[in-house]
Amino acid sequence: MVRDLAYTLILGKPLIMYGGILTFILLISTATVGWFNFKAIYIIPFKWHPRLAITTIVVAILHAILGLSAYFNF
Repeated sequence: MVRDLAYTLILGKPLIMYGGILTFILLISTATVGWFNFKAIYIIPFKWHPRLAITTIVVAILHAILGLSAYFNF
């Protein structure tokens, strides 16, 4: 069931691919906000750094579950 969801095609590509792209973008965004604030460039307030980090972790866990569903039956 989860495997079917992971490999559902959206615009010809599986959902798991979009999850990986979103995870990568969130990871880069989190690092960028932290780096900007470390360098005293306050374009984005630091309060967004923990929010982005939590979102990145949640999306990465969902992406991992979808990826592992190809090998395990759950």
